[in-house]
Amino acid sequence: GPLQGGVVDRFIERRHGREEIEYDSPALEPILRDTYGVIAYQEQVMRIASDLAGFTMGDADLLRKAMGKKDAKVMQAQREKFIGGATARQVPEKQAVTIFNFIEFFAGYGFNKSHSTAYALLAYQTAWLKANHPRHFMAALMTIEAQNTDKLATYLGECRDLGIPVLAPDLNASAMQFRVVPEGIRFGLTAVKNVGERAVASFLECRERRGRIESLFSLCEDIDLGLVNKRVFESLVKAGALDSLVAVGKRRPADCRPQLLAVADRAMEHGGRVQRDRERGQAQLFDTLDAAADPVADARLPDVKPWTTAEQLAYEKEALGLYLSGHPIDGYRDQLEAAGARAVNASAPGDSTACMGGIISGYRPRKTRQGAPMAVFMLEDRTGSIEVVVFPKTYERYSDVLAADRLVVVSGRLDRDEEAPRLMAEEVRPIESLAGAVGRTLSISLSASRHGRETLQALADLFRMHRGPSWIRLHLDLPEHRPPLRVAARLTEARIRPSQQLALAAEEICGKGTVSWT
Repeated sequence: GPLQGGVVDRFIERRHGREEIEYDSPALEPILRDTYGVIAYQEQVMRIASDLAGFTMGDADLLRKAMGKKDAKVMQAQREKFIGGATARQVPEKQAVTIFNFIEFFAGYGFNKSHSTAYALLAYQTAWLKANHPRHFMAALMTIEAQNTDKLATYLGECRDLGIPVLAPDLNASAMQFRVVPEGIRFGLTAVKNVGERAVASFLECRERRGRIESLFSLCEDIDLGLVNKRVFESLVKAGALDSLVAVGKRRPADCRPQLLAVADRAMEHGGRVQRDRERGQAQLFDTLDAAADPVADARLPDVKPWTTAEQLAYEKEALGLYLSGHPIDGYRDQLEAAGARAVNASAPGDSTACMGGIISGYRPRKTRQGAPMAVFMLEDRTGSIEVVVFPKTYERYSDVLAADRLVVVSGRLDRDEEAPRLMAEEVRPIESLAGAVGRTLSISLSASRHGRETLQALADLFRMHRGPSWIRLHLDLPEHRPPLRVAARLTEARIRPSQQLALAAEEICGKGTVSWT
């Protein structure tokens, strides 16, 4: 409430004497003096209702609860009661309405003073930790949210912004939790999907005994195979946690991953056999012979086709719930920037529209109550994810583009009614379409006799929704001028991403035949 209403800015300006402290009514001064004339706490709302409108403290608390629940019927009754009580106490009706509107806006999100104080202290402490010990702070956050991949993706983006490297999980270097190392933050093993804490504990005990794990075969000789099954190994391999068990030479570290998967069964069989012999007190038959005869030394990795970068990233996403070593969208970063697309988590609180590029995940086809097809999905990029809703009209136009794991660019309206913003799609295009989106100029012809400020404002809103790299040229006819005059001007502050949807929307505003591409 205080943030959305700009109260925080006013508080700061008044606190530093840069803005004069004012009160809508003299009766508000003793209530709001400590907060420089702005409402900061729920107790102040209750006192205003009591002192200005004659509410009992019980009635004032009912008002506070009604505001928090945003119950329209109850609020209307409370509004009438407040204004009636305030005017009976000589507060002008217009002033009473203004005060009620102000406290109504605040109270839907406000805290009581003790709650606010506790949060302020916690915010100060954590801000200090982040500013002075950013690596430890971010490692702690990621440990807490190890099972929440949405939060993890957000924190990884924050680490990138802070210049803190986040290193892949590594059976020879990772701990149970995320931890700070000289190179950055090392990914915790419990954040790998399908790998439980007891399995991780078995790995760490093995590493402590051996000092370093040299191969998948030697690992299987020491770990508890009752806790570690093939599914665990598959997740660790796909996450890159076993890369250090293979001497990769000049190859990409990830090239060994399909090879490790190919020998996982054989390694587990070997480990089980060694452990059974150990329990029986038997030595391996070939222990005293040449190492070339040792089954571990002879366990060469098979020749297996390496994964493509896309396959590697997809498997990382499967094992970690997020993309770590890269993101499928990375190859389109320059084109997305040129087209005016922004990162998923980069929208400002005041933005009503957005254009974003990412990969479709969690795709769910749905139907309205009337049976019309629509869809809901998550759009993900390196910085996080946002829910996208595709209503029937948009779905009808773009259903052939909508599919899981498809790279797309989505334009639409931001809905902030929910706790997290949602994007109501108006256009969904394959990301490959960006290649031809630069270089065309949108030309619009207007007549001053038919169009004025409203038209220009509507165009400005439209251009913001279709931000991109291309120019806009306006041709303005001035029939009242003698002789009649036509003025042409290229806009310098606004640019757009060319599309048929944009042209049709501009024609709806300006009239048929007014829009062309050059």
